[in-house]
Amino acid sequence: MRIFIAGAGEVGTHLAKMFCNANHDVILMDEEEEKLKQVDSHFDLMTIVGTISSIEDLKEANVKSCDLFIAVPPYQDMSILSCILAKQLGAKTTIARVNNHEYLDEENKLFFKRLGIDELIYPEKLGAKEVKASLKQVGTRQLFEFTGSKLVMVALKVRDNAPIVDRTLADISSGNETQAYNIVAINRDGETIIPRGKESLQHNDLIYVITTKSAVKQVMLDAGKKQFEIKNVMILGGSRIGKKVAQGLESKYNIKLIEIDKEKAIRLADQLSNTLVINGDGRNLELLKDEGIKKMDAFVAVTGNSEVNILACQLAKKMGVRKTVAEVENIDYIDLAENIGIGTLINKKLLAASHIFRYTLRANVSHVKCLIATDAEVLELVAQPSSKITRGPLSELSLPKDVNVGGIIRGESAIIATGATQIEPNDKVVLFAMPSGIAKVEKMFS
Repeated sequence: MRIFIAGAGEVGTHLAKMFCNANHDVILMDEEEEKLKQVDSHFDLMTIVGTISSIEDLKEANVKSCDLFIAVPPYQDMSILSCILAKQLGAKTTIARVNNHEYLDEENKLFFKRLGIDELIYPEKLGAKEVKASLKQVGTRQLFEFTGSKLVMVALKVRDNAPIVDRTLADISSGNETQAYNIVAINRDGETIIPRGKESLQHNDLIYVITTKSAVKQVMLDAGKKQFEIKNVMILGGSRIGKKVAQGLESKYNIKLIEIDKEKAIRLADQLSNTLVINGDGRNLELLKDEGIKKMDAFVAVTGNSEVNILACQLAKKMGVRKTVAEVENIDYIDLAENIGIGTLINKKLLAASHIFRYTLRANVSHVKCLIATDAEVLELVAQPSSKITRGPLSELSLPKDVNVGGIIRGESAIIATGATQIEPNDKVVLFAMPSGIAKVEKMFS
């Protein structure tokens, strides 16, 4: 696929790297030559110095030949304009990054569709949704729900107190009367493992599990996770994510939001009806103590600074907060944050990538989730009639080693996959795949 990325900021650069690794034909345009040089020296792509809102520059870049045009500059007005121009010049599908939640209303999305913009992404809204999901199920690093919440993916850290530690996957499976869940991937010391039955779990493994909503409790018990109720939440940072999280949670929990900028804090206090907004520096331990950090059940750090967020969460953990969430936009810091025990990590680049990635797949894809702390993706694909994936039980299909099927949604039923499971046409199949396995998966489902 020929993919045109307008804007070589953090999101655009990350998308370019990801699509290059997936062997797509990538064009990256930006006004700043220095930004392009940094990407060009490491990846096989075409870089073009130009203005993404210039008709002449887009024409010269042959935008009419691109299958997918993604506009991710810093300013949404530029993003919207460049997508409109690209569509008029012949781009097949256009995606614009925006930062105004009103644009995502259904009637407004139709308006933008008529203008030539096929999809709008709002990474901050995706980030807020991720934070709220992480607080729904304490003890998890990530939680993602598939169609109708019939299947869910949870990411958990296994400690040496877990009943399943030092046991093989085959042993864990045989110990359950019914197949309640599938461990589809393990992140161990920064390396992703696609496990088979003989693989045993070790202390500090980060495991990715596909299960049903009703069986999450069993997963948590087997992983040695103690449940507790969240009542009090402290949010550090009145960013767009911080504001949306507060708006989404203030009817359920007691929320305190700390914002260092006085004017922004005043605006937030007016906009949030049931959140206590405090003007202060969240890095100040005395301030946190005065505001009752020790009584908090969860601490969410979503300032614009990854280092501040990581350090603040570490401080909150030392003060006894059991659930911490940090926005970590610097990908180089993700392994560090994971290893020092930050509960849930949020990264807008990966969230945007998840939203966009399905447009690059030929197979019928319902959901894609790009995972933090691993290069892999969890996908929900629809099996087509007569596709290879429907031609026999999973154990007989010679699935690629870098792919693991977790479960199936068939009508109103959810099925946890085993070797004897046979996929039927129109089943929605949830699987875990490394980048090297994506193309193989597409062929099996097409």
